[in-house]
Order: sequence, then structure tokens, then C-alpha cells
Amino acid sequence: MVSVLVVNDQSLQRLALRMLLGAEPDIDIAGETTSGGEAVRMSAALRPDVVLLAGRLRAPDGIDVVRHIAGRQRPPRALEPAGTRPHTPRILVLTPAGHEEYAYAALHAGADGFLLEDAAPDELASAVRVVAAGDAVVTPALTRALIDAVREQRSERSRPYASGLDTLTGRERDVLIAVASGWSNAEIAERLSIAPTTVKTHVSNILTKIGARARVQAVTFAYETGLVRPAA
Repeated sequence: MVSVLVVNDQSLQRLALRMLLGAEPDIDIAGETTSGGEAVRMSAALRPDVVLLAGRLRAPDGIDVVRHIAGRQRPPRALEPAGTRPHTPRILVLTPAGHEEYAYAALHAGADGFLLEDAAPDELASAVRVVAAGDAVVTPALTRALIDAVREQRSERSRPYASGLDTLTGRERDVLIAVASGWSNAEIAERLSIAPTTVKTHVSNILTKIGARARVQAVTFAYETGLVRPAA
């Protein structure tokens, strides 16, 4: 059973999300809230598998919420339930079209997946399951937009992950390039002539070495460090 905390400042949208996900036999609604600060507190108290962030939680407040929930930044003491151990649920963000910069920032803050707000109900339920299992969810359209955002910002940013790239072996770099190209584990295994389990091991090692939580963050890492260059 996957437990979900729904965060949305729009009452009707929050109700719809709760009803859609709550109707799934393997998804349980752990709680719901309207504010980012309450989401941080409830995430620590309820310890859901997935926090679903939607509505008008935009930067910078929304990014801070993602950072707190993902464990990248400790929340204020008032938002931390006494006597609880740190908990880092997976984070799925629903974003409207045209807000790719927010999605890009949320990715860096620790989000694990993104889905456009106009996604079909079955897509949303599937995305929750995938994120809960530790994988990443990014729609093809949003992936393209994120890559474009990386291309635009790369010249303006320093390369804070350069040392992380240096820690990767040659084979791990090959796998990361394949991941950034959108290949599945099965495709990577076939093209590199290695076992699928070996691919999973390489991906896990890559995430650990670069300090990423999910494949989608590894993709951004690959573009930011220049390991993969977006087409013009």
C-alpha cells in the first residue's frame, strides 16, 4: 500500500486528487493540507511514502518546501514533531505547462518526479506508484523543456558537480550518457552488452556518487556537467 500526502491550496483540486487516488486499491491518502509549512510538518508526522505537491506552490516558497521534505534543509523547529526520526518521502510535483523553470528548480531541491496538471487519472496513479518505488517520472514534453532549461542556464552557472563526475568510472559514464539519452535499463543492457542487473547496479552507484535521489536528477547532472550536450 502506497501512502500519499496531498498538498494543494485549491480546495476543489485537492478534493479531486484525494478522490482519484483514494479510489485506487493500493493507494492510501495519509492526509491533505493547503500550505507548504503544514506539508513539512505533516510529512514528518505522518511519514507518507509520497508527497504530492500541486496547486500554486511556486518558487521560492514551493522550492523551500521541496527542500525541507527531501531532507536537503532542516525545517524550523516548530515544524518538526518532537521525538521523530528524519523521514524523506518521495516527492511528485504536478506542474502546469509553461512553468518549466519551477520544475527545474524543484528538481534541484530534491523532487523525484513531475507530471503536467492535465495528466489523465490513470497517469497520475501510475506516477505515484513509480515514484513510490524509487524511480523517476517526467513526461517527454517536460523532459525536453528541462533539457532546454539546462542548456540556457549552463553558461550562467558554475559546475558544482564537476568533482562528482570525476568519481565515475568509464562504464558508469557510459551508463549515465545512456540514461540521459532516455534509454531504459533493458535498452542500456542490450546496447552495452551487459546484464540488466548490472545496469541497475551502475545506476545505483551513479546516484550515490553524485548525490542524486532519482534518475531524473542524474539526467540533469549529465547535461550540467557537459557529459551530454543538448542538440542545438
